[in-house]
Amino acid sequence: MTLSKLRNIGIAAHIDAGKTTVTERILFFTGVNRKTGEVHDGQATMDFMKQEQERGITIASAAITCSWKDSQINIIDTPGHVDFTIEVERSLRVIDGMIAVFCAVGGVEPQSETVWNQADRYKVPRIAFVNKMDRTGADFNQVVQQLNQNLDAKAIPFQIPMGAENDFLGMIDVIQKKAYTFTDKEFVESEVPAEYAEISKAARNHLVERLADYNEEIMSLYFEEKDVPTDLMMKAAREATIKLLITPVFCGAAYKNKGIQLLLDAVVDYLPSPIDKGAVVGTDLEDPEKMRHRNPTAKDPFSALAFKVIHDPFVGQQTFIRIYSGTLQSGMQVFNATKKKHERVGRLLRISAKEREDVAEAGPGDIVALVGMKFTKTGDTLCDNDKPLLFESIHIPQTVIELKVLPPKPKDQQKLGEALGKLANEDPSFRVRFNDETGETVISGMGELHLEIIIDRLRHEFNVEVEVGEPAVAFRETITVEKECDYKHAKQSGGKGQFARTVMRLEPNEGKGYEFVDKIKGGAIPAEFIPSVKKGILKTLEAGILAGFPIVDVKVVLLDGAFHPVDSSDMAFQTCASICFKQAFMKAMPILLEPVMKIEINTPDEHIGDVTGNLSKRRGKIDSMRRFRKGSQKLNGLVPLMEMFGYATQLRNISSGRASFSMEFFQYMPTPKAIQEDVLKKLEEKKRLEK
Repeated sequence: MTLSKLRNIGIAAHIDAGKTTVTERILFFTGVNRKTGEVHDGQATMDFMKQEQERGITIASAAITCSWKDSQINIIDTPGHVDFTIEVERSLRVIDGMIAVFCAVGGVEPQSETVWNQADRYKVPRIAFVNKMDRTGADFNQVVQQLNQNLDAKAIPFQIPMGAENDFLGMIDVIQKKAYTFTDKEFVESEVPAEYAEISKAARNHLVERLADYNEEIMSLYFEEKDVPTDLMMKAAREATIKLLITPVFCGAAYKNKGIQLLLDAVVDYLPSPIDKGAVVGTDLEDPEKMRHRNPTAKDPFSALAFKVIHDPFVGQQTFIRIYSGTLQSGMQVFNATKKKHERVGRLLRISAKEREDVAEAGPGDIVALVGMKFTKTGDTLCDNDKPLLFESIHIPQTVIELKVLPPKPKDQQKLGEALGKLANEDPSFRVRFNDETGETVISGMGELHLEIIIDRLRHEFNVEVEVGEPAVAFRETITVEKECDYKHAKQSGGKGQFARTVMRLEPNEGKGYEFVDKIKGGAIPAEFIPSVKKGILKTLEAGILAGFPIVDVKVVLLDGAFHPVDSSDMAFQTCASICFKQAFMKAMPILLEPVMKIEINTPDEHIGDVTGNLSKRRGKIDSMRRFRKGSQKLNGLVPLMEMFGYATQLRNISSGRASFSMEFFQYMPTPKAIQEDVLKKLEEKKRLEK
């Protein structure tokens, strides 16, 4: 198969837009499945995790290969729930094109915006599919309008629906000037019905007008008022889509098998192949200022990006990679440029959801799973031993919620640690820390559902029973003013003593994370002990000082110090740096930072007063209100996460079950003084009771 016939695509959307159903229908019509699996009865091919089948949602992105006409399509189905945003992030990093699915009733939802912004970050060309056209309240034109208003999508209808809701018959292809209606699993092509002739002509003129902006040939035909040939329109539309200048919009009803074959045609016609995407760029390992290019050909040196790690009970750890250039064979040695280590590839697998097939080799554009990788994690670059380069990694979001977990029996602690280690290895947005002082294991993630799934997997996949504490907000600690500290650590208790002195300045470093600057002159602290100083500070950052939460946004400038030729050691400098940092931190007016969420609430007009009043009691701020559809509004604002536990139940009560909401992490912000004091007091009280 030639590379120009390959499509690596993702399917992404807001929860409940129906993207897993779209994927299931694609698999049916491309012959991968003999029957259609349904989300609601837990039979979807791509939702093969037990937790996905029970909840009817997609949790882990799954990869599958299928064929349409003479093209090969690799599909990655991604979750719509905001708690699993890392899955979307890592999939978007490696795909070439995307189908963004929107509900014809719900339109552009908050998570649609998140996914759209992620696709913008990675410059992924996309087409939009307006699903559920047969549902009550379906409004195709409103969704197109929202795409342009809320997402600046430059959306243009390439199809217009014939009817809507119960009267949805099919669609008209604007370029081909053909109508399509559907029987159970087949479609019938016909001429455009007379009643749609005018609207179809207007839609085609609008498309020609927009394409004329990007194509001179179309522009001259447009000004001469001549008809634009279909082939020319498709070629111009493909180029504009790949350059992110337009978003073609299609429609259908996946559950009723309407519009899927035409959507597959659109994937082949308008989304890019690896050749269209062209060379990928990485940086030189020796000189990060130098750029290295890899073309999507088998002749170029091998390069790939690892985008996912999963633990498979049958074959062990699988590392999913996207190959950009060169050829990879089983048994071959490759270089992990991120870890600067050599790896030997065991088996090469092509994955079709649950099914796996051994392959001897894979080339540019392929998405395969490797078995036997020891060091490779999500975001790592794999490349040729002799021609190394480093690709941009994957953006990992901050965790916002945490839980304390405890094995019922102390002897199970090691088993719990190993299982959590494997889960953290798979999912970079899930973190684990062990508090040495309290002996507690604290897990943190993207939301309540995220951690609920983790606990479920511990019990069913790893057979580890755990006792779970109450969910708590994952605060962070930082400083607000600049302070210096000079600390000398000296201990003499028979035999070899301990000696170290450090002088450091702590500076607020808002939004830039932790930075370390070494300004030691004249060997006041020998070079071999500088890593020990760093290690001491890093341990303290993780453990926290004010209330045991990780410390962020602090710049440490190491100014001076002293050592003893006999008594100075790695441990002496670690201890000294840790105490020095703690003392400076407590002088630098430390504060707690709390996670603040972006919230969007859909509410009927008559409940707006109650909803906004309740939100302001929770320290929420409304930024904007906009008409969602007749009789209802969308409210957008910010609200601290700690005020949102139990909100779903309360919102149901105050709106008689008619309002809905969704949240996603926005950023960490300073906690108001009175609330910080209250939080610290409660934590102190809890510690006292636990003792």
